[in-house]
Amino acid sequence: MAFLDKLKAGLSKTKNALFGQIDQVLKAFVKVDDDLLDELEELLIMSDVGAGATEEIIERLRDEVKSGRLKERDQVIDTLKSILEEMIGEGEPLDLSGSPTVILVIGVNGAGKTTSIGKISNRLIQSGKKVVVAAADTFRAAAIDQLAVWCERSGAEIVKQNEGSDPAAVVFDAISYTKRRGADVLIVDTAGRLHNKKNLMNELEKINRVIDRELPEAVRENLLVLDATTGQNAIIQAKEFSHAASITGLVLNKLDGTAKGGIVISIKKELGIPVKFVGVGEKIDDMQEFDSAEFVSALFE
Repeated sequence: MAFLDKLKAGLSKTKNALFGQIDQVLKAFVKVDDDLLDELEELLIMSDVGAGATEEIIERLRDEVKSGRLKERDQVIDTLKSILEEMIGEGEPLDLSGSPTVILVIGVNGAGKTTSIGKISNRLIQSGKKVVVAAADTFRAAAIDQLAVWCERSGAEIVKQNEGSDPAAVVFDAISYTKRRGADVLIVDTAGRLHNKKNLMNELEKINRVIDRELPEAVRENLLVLDATTGQNAIIQAKEFSHAASITGLVLNKLDGTAKGGIVISIKKELGIPVKFVGVGEKIDDMQEFDSAEFVSALFE
């Protein structure tokens, strides 16, 4: 199955909950007016598009109505699609211009960090890259073993120590191994939760100092993994983690498990951080670089 088909299937809950109802609303109105826009506004908010993003969408539709460019119900969908694509913006691919590129993966436990690392590793290896993974989430029971399983599936090499080891020491060893192997990409798993935010920030700062010292010329990516099923809570998490790391991109997981796929639009509006990958399943190839046109198309078709 092509990924666009998987994306359409994965977004079916959002499509049925939101855009199926939009179609019903459009059929119920004879003309495009304020009452129709009010109905659309309610549906967008219910799909976790977010208050700020919804307000912008409705205001832009209202401007089109006032200007006389939006008169027919059939025009609403095309205009809405154009607005959404523009608001989401183009996805940004990983910066793989350096050798190595270091990808720091952060996020709360349960968001899908481990599976995301496996899937991203698989994509990179399939494109010809040599990938090393640092198992620096040493705080969570079984995290290292789970990561090892995904590395075996993807073909990535893993550098690990015992549970409870110093994460920065694991990263140091992984950097040394990356240099010896001449690897193209080093992916660093990190703890999803320490007992307070200060500890989390301190741990990430230690890891970053090691990377900066040992690989000063490396291209850096800081990817935050979010669970789409948590809706607006994902944005709260992103804001918290942005205090601990300079986030360069988002990985949005579990879009197939929620009717709140509108979170993609809300995230872009609230954070201004590009979504780089979306996941719509548990298989190793169920993750793809984000494409706004494909995403919007999957919501409507």
